[in-house]
Amino acid sequence: MSSITELPSGRQSFLNFPAQRDLAALQADFAVLGVPYGRPYSHDDCPNDQAKAPDAIRSFPSDLDVQYTLEHFDFDLAGPLLAGQNVRVVDCGNVRHDPAEPGLHYRLAEQAARQIFMSGAVLLVLGGDHGIPIPILRALQVFAEPVTLVHIDAHLDWRDEIDGEAEGYSSPIRRASEMPWIKHIVQIGMRGIGSAREEEVRAAKAYGCDIIDAYEMHDIGIPAVLERIPTGGPYYLTIDADGIDPTIMPAVMAQTPGGLNWPQLRSLIHGLVAKGRVLGMDFVEMAPTHDVGGISLIHAERLLCNFIGASIRHGHRQQPLNG
Repeated sequence: MSSITELPSGRQSFLNFPAQRDLAALQADFAVLGVPYGRPYSHDDCPNDQAKAPDAIRSFPSDLDVQYTLEHFDFDLAGPLLAGQNVRVVDCGNVRHDPAEPGLHYRLAEQAARQIFMSGAVLLVLGGDHGIPIPILRALQVFAEPVTLVHIDAHLDWRDEIDGEAEGYSSPIRRASEMPWIKHIVQIGMRGIGSAREEEVRAAKAYGCDIIDAYEMHDIGIPAVLERIPTGGPYYLTIDADGIDPTIMPAVMAQTPGGLNWPQLRSLIHGLVAKGRVLGMDFVEMAPTHDVGGISLIHAERLLCNFIGASIRHGHRQQPLNG
C-alpha cells in the first residue's frame, strides 16, 4: 500500500486541523489517528458499529462550532483551546484496513503509532473497539522509560482469548500486562457484568493491577484516585466509552449505570496531566448509532479538547526521539 493511513469520509480532520498523511515527515505537537477496526471474534463483528466512531467524532461539531471551539474562551481550560501558543495539531486520518487480512490493520496501527511517537507528537487515537489499543501499546516500546497505563472502563478486559482470538476487545489489558515496558496498571470504573470471570480478576490482582471499581471511585473521589497513580509518569491513558456513565455517554454497546460523570472525567484528565507527561490516549468503544441527541459526541469532543488543552497548559510537549 502507498500509505499507512487514508483520509476519513466527510470532514477530513478533527476540528478542521490540518490533515497529515506523511507520517515520516510529521512535525506536530499533537497527532490524531483513527484506528477503526478491532480484531473480530466472528465475521459478524467486522465491521462493528464502533468502527464508525472515528469519522463520527470528526463530523462533530458543525463548521461554525469548530471556530467557536478554537477561538473562544473555554471555561474547562480557563482560556482558548490552544492557549494562544504556537501549537500544531494535525489529523493523520484512519489506518488502512483490508477485510481479507484482519491482522494488517493492527500492524499498520503499530507502525503509525511508532512513527508518531518517534516524531515527538502526543498521540490521540480514535477507535474502534477496545482491541485497537493493543498495537498502540506495543508502539510505546520506542520510549526508553517504562510507562504507567491508566485504564477507564466498566470492564476488566483481562480475557486471554475468546474463540481463539487473543487480541479482541476483551483482552487489551491482559496483553498490556505482557509488555515489559508497561510497569504499572491502574484500572478505574469497573462495575456490572462483563466478560471477566473470577480467574481473570485473580490474574489481574496477581499481576499487581490497582483496580478501583466505580463504587470505590465514587466513595473516595477523584483526588484520592489520582493519589494512587504513581507520580511522574510517563503515562498512557485508555478510555472505554462505557466507563463513562450512560446518562452522558449512551452510545455504547454495554450500557451500565454508575460510571464516571463529566466533572469526574474532566478532573481525572486534568489531574493526570498535572502529575506527569502523558504520551498519548485513546478513546474507544463509542457506537454512534446508539447515541441519543448527539450527547455522546458532545462529551467525546469535550474529552479530547480537555486532554489537548490541559497538556498544553502543563507544558507536556515532547521532543523527537533519536534512532
